[in-house]
Amino acid sequence: MTDDVARSWAYLSRVAEPPCPELAALVARVGAVEAADRVRRGEVGDELARLTEARREIDCVAADLDLLARLGGRLIVADDADWPLIAFRSFRGVDSRARPQAHPPMVLWALGQLQLTDVEDRGCSIVGTRAATAYGEHVAADLAAGLAERDVAVVSGGAYGIDGVAHRATLASEGLTVAVLASGIDVPYPAGHAALLRRIADQGLIVSEYPPGVRPARYRFLTRNRLVAALTGATVVVEAGLRSGAANTAAWAHALGRPVCAVPGPVTSSASAGCHALLRGGAELVTRAADVVELVGRAGELAPELPRPTSPLDHLEDVERRVYDALPARGARTADQVAVAAGLPATQVLGPLATLELVGLVTRRDGRWKLAFR
Repeated sequence: MTDDVARSWAYLSRVAEPPCPELAALVARVGAVEAADRVRRGEVGDELARLTEARREIDCVAADLDLLARLGGRLIVADDADWPLIAFRSFRGVDSRARPQAHPPMVLWALGQLQLTDVEDRGCSIVGTRAATAYGEHVAADLAAGLAERDVAVVSGGAYGIDGVAHRATLASEGLTVAVLASGIDVPYPAGHAALLRRIADQGLIVSEYPPGVRPARYRFLTRNRLVAALTGATVVVEAGLRSGAANTAAWAHALGRPVCAVPGPVTSSASAGCHALLRGGAELVTRAADVVELVGRAGELAPELPRPTSPLDHLEDVERRVYDALPARGARTADQVAVAAGLPATQVLGPLATLELVGLVTRRDGRWKLAFR
């Protein structure tokens, strides 16, 4: 990317609140450099002029790019090999009248060496409430660590609660994690996660469609959530209220055609009410990382069957189980008494009794039969 092109993208990133499909359409027609010049001069259509009027004379390009260079970051645009083209193409299938924000970002500001295309190929978003319970934190950490061990990148929003736990568990497992911010990459939010976000930048990736210095706002979190959902193959909600940012991210994932997963919680927990609502609405129930890998992994990468408790009775035929159940918990019975209790002809109980004796489930003494373990 040449200096002129980089300056143009930096200017365009700030001149309108993203996403701005009118500005993106202009860039697609005339290129970033010409689009930036036209916007500066106000030589654009009425609608785009209205959207850019408040900021078109603000020029922070030199300061923004200088800060980006000092932080060791980079700009990612649609012409770059690192641009997640397939992931962002899914916005085309969303009704923008119902969801006006259903557009890809025009530019991404990034810190870190991780490639977004790697996340697109094998990634999962883990989101949830800021007011996480001990149960939610345990499940989120277990899921993130399990995904990291299976080479699945974990994407979240860097917030307190479930987001932070997912990022930390991934880093602790030496996995790849991405934090998508609702602020500039130089504005750590929440401030208490400044150290965590630095670690993510060092070992994973921080991305934002907002230029440096932009402060977070409620509407920016909701705008950001579409990218959290779009960048990965599935979204997992660990804990969420009925109205929450996590539920909003899940709604974006559903709109984009991505699998939505939810972790069930105690029915008495308000922190899991949003998850239960998602499950009633058809979300995938997941409880372990292997369940998620089935959705974001390679074809045929299936979760192993959970081990189930076994019993000596598991392999009995129906008639053998009936004969076994006909023996009393205490005491013994003759074959005729067993036949009456089982509702079988006397001639049909001797064979099953002999089989049960061979496998050690019953014993015979003085012509009477009893359970071997009672």
